[in-house]
Amino acid sequence: MTSNDRSLIHHTGRVFFPIAFIARLPFAMMVVGVLTLVVSATGSVGLGGLTSAAVGVGVVIAGPVIGDAVDRFGQRRVLVPLGILNGLLLGVFPIVVTAGAPDPLILTAAAAIGLSAPQAAAMSRSRLMGIIRVRLSPEHRPRTLSRVMSYESAADETAFVIGPFLVGILAAAIAPWAPIAIAAALSLVFVTAFALHPSGLIAAAALAPGESEERAPIAQVLRPRILVLVAGTFGVGLFFGATLTSLTAFAQTAGEGVEAGLLYGLMGIGSAALALAVVLLPSRFALRHRWLVFAAVLAISAGGYAASDSLGAVIVMLLLMGLGVGPTLVTLFSIAGHRSPVGRSATTMTLLGSALTLAQALASAVTGAIAEAGDVRLAMLLPTIAAVLVLVLGGVNLAIERRERAAERARMPRGARSTRSLVSR
Repeated sequence: MTSNDRSLIHHTGRVFFPIAFIARLPFAMMVVGVLTLVVSATGSVGLGGLTSAAVGVGVVIAGPVIGDAVDRFGQRRVLVPLGILNGLLLGVFPIVVTAGAPDPLILTAAAAIGLSAPQAAAMSRSRLMGIIRVRLSPEHRPRTLSRVMSYESAADETAFVIGPFLVGILAAAIAPWAPIAIAAALSLVFVTAFALHPSGLIAAAALAPGESEERAPIAQVLRPRILVLVAGTFGVGLFFGATLTSLTAFAQTAGEGVEAGLLYGLMGIGSAALALAVVLLPSRFALRHRWLVFAAVLAISAGGYAASDSLGAVIVMLLLMGLGVGPTLVTLFSIAGHRSPVGRSATTMTLLGSALTLAQALASAVTGAIAEAGDVRLAMLLPTIAAVLVLVLGGVNLAIERRERAAERARMPRGARSTRSLVSR
């Protein structure tokens, strides 16, 4: 049996996937964990929102730099020191906050956490894409890539649900500093384990026959066909942040016994399940059309969520929202996998991951401020605005694809164009 005949799991090993999943939890916990700790220690929701936003800004500034470094030097050389540094910064942060440090120092410490954040989710996608490209036969690559993107998005969904849930449980059961301390330990242990896993060497060292180590210029990553995906992922991040924070506000108004983390989990369960099911969709259901369809489902259900005035209605709408957001995220990352310039997969994936985290932090801060001002209904409307943005960007993506196809046809010789037209029919 040749390497091309073997499954992806044969090349990664079964332990890779649980390690990669746990390694992304610190990233999912840090924004909400920082917010929870700062609000608890200082009593200021405003400072908490600014601090969580500082984490997001740090992530979006460092993300492209880290992605470029990984594409140049490999994941192991970059992620090992980053995982250690991020773990140490997370471990020190509770001391800074509880010691009564001035606000600028707290914000600086939060930004440093974001700047050093190792995006395990983006690195996992990039690593698996590399293994698929160099170790699987061409006929197996498209289906395997679709399955991987579905799994990775479902894993992200689960992490984004489990992360805030763990923060709430640990903060309530132990202390507000506990979630950050646990995130620090996970970063030190599991990010390092992920970086040192042998699969990283396969993706970095093994090249397909006839391929070189050349990388496309960074300008290729900044083209409209990539930036529209970054913007779409930013919209999904806005949706996540606005939904979690508005749910928190709704839970406070709904009375005792309603837990925002549990409600948020309802959306995440449906989202993760349908994200995994995307692989079953027929290939003729093109990715550009999936973006529009699932974003429309998200926008309609988010509108229903905004109009809900009872716990039962909110629960139903959260379940419906999950049916839209998971497949949308799968679609965005799948398109990114196909469009990533040569040698720039890590850069592309970290851009999308950075956009997701930054948007979540900003939306959480804005939604929290609106809810604190007493306008819970307006806070619950913000996920709808985010969903509509994702839908509009799906239309922009469709226009970009049509323009590129038209430009490609214009460059083709007339004879070849006619032949292609006959074949396409």
